[in-house]
Amino acid sequence: MAGLKFRVLLDTSDANEIFRDILIDAGTDFETFYRAILDAYHFSDDQMASFYMSNDNWDKGHEISIFDMAFGEDPDQIMPSVMKTSILADYIQDEDQKIILVHDFIRMWIFLIELIEVQEDAPENPKVVLSVGNAPAEASKTGEEEITFETESEFEGDEDEDEFGFNDFEDSYDY
Repeated sequence: MAGLKFRVLLDTSDANEIFRDILIDAGTDFETFYRAILDAYHFSDDQMASFYMSNDNWDKGHEISIFDMAFGEDPDQIMPSVMKTSILADYIQDEDQKIILVHDFIRMWIFLIELIEVQEDAPENPKVVLSVGNAPAEASKTGEEEITFETESEFEGDEDEDEFGFNDFEDSYDY
């Protein structure tokens, strides 16, 4: 079967690009591809993850999840495919097919994947053929965004009385 060369770019705030080119057999399942990506970046495989087939605008399309997500769901509902039973070649629609990988839904590591070449010969096992940039430590992204709430509002300060002389924020009830 043909060999597929994918560029796997780690989406980070780092100014330097961090990517790996991975050559893999087109007949390989997505789970093997996922593990090859994790190995290339030295990430653990103990997290939830999903691939999303994409387009030129990097929109998320059909989901291919690490686990079967159909838990007695409505059979008419479109459920994600499963990595172990999904073959790469079955999902390649364009010569520059784009795929998004989300690894660890807490830390939200996002990989932007693009098919960059199709070769006649395929390697026996996935192979990193080019490595650019140093991958950050997986734990370097905490997943805890700092959330602040604005507590001051336009209603604070002097409380005005309404036309009947009542203050909406005060009452004489004892609770």
